[in-house]
Amino acid sequence: PGVARGISILSEHFPGTFAERVAVPRSNLLPLPAGMSLTDAACLPTAWLTAWRMLTTKGRVDDADAVLVQGAGGGVATAAVALAVAMGKRVYATSRDAAKRARIAELGATAVEPGARLPERVDVVVETVGAATFDHSLKSAAPMARIVVSGATAGHEPTVNLRRVFAMQLEIVGTSMGTPDELRDLLAFCAERKVRPVVDSVVPFSRIGDAFAQLHAGTVFGKLVVDHTA
Repeated sequence: PGVARGISILSEHFPGTFAERVAVPRSNLLPLPAGMSLTDAACLPTAWLTAWRMLTTKGRVDDADAVLVQGAGGGVATAAVALAVAMGKRVYATSRDAAKRARIAELGATAVEPGARLPERVDVVVETVGAATFDHSLKSAAPMARIVVSGATAGHEPTVNLRRVFAMQLEIVGTSMGTPDELRDLLAFCAERKVRPVVDSVVPFSRIGDAFAQLHAGTVFGKLVVDHTA
């Protein structure tokens, strides 16, 4: 309440969770599903919730057969691959790194190099990279596809061929994070389908600087988890 845009996430207007104690509104708390570890649960409210909203609420993936995920290896992209595969979709995922392509293929996706021609056009594109991949996202989209954007790690001002947008009747949709109800649905889905987050490593809170160093090096695949008990 009181945020001008009507929505906000921790670390934007309010302190984040890299602290020994964190206060949040009671309405934002959800019970931990039975059988889900604290490590797995820690991955879900940010990257995985963003990917879930991109696929479901914004991407309307129930109406889709094929999904393209740009920049696999990052937290949101890897989550999108795992979720879309669990939903029974044909999933294509790009990465510049051959080792990351091999690992994303193990999750059930068809891994391709950035810009590669796909064997089919897709109904939903998960776009977190930005300018470096956006033209490929447009060219890979089927008529009336949804290109859902939640990040711009490689440039925030892509060149957009508007003729392709209107001729193919594409939807370019923005999103960030998700709602408590969407998180509740995500938790239930992961519990029901036995989907587990991809965790690169767990870092003690006392060595949080090491976690940032790993992110800066660009070698992370999936999520880094900070363990506040260590």
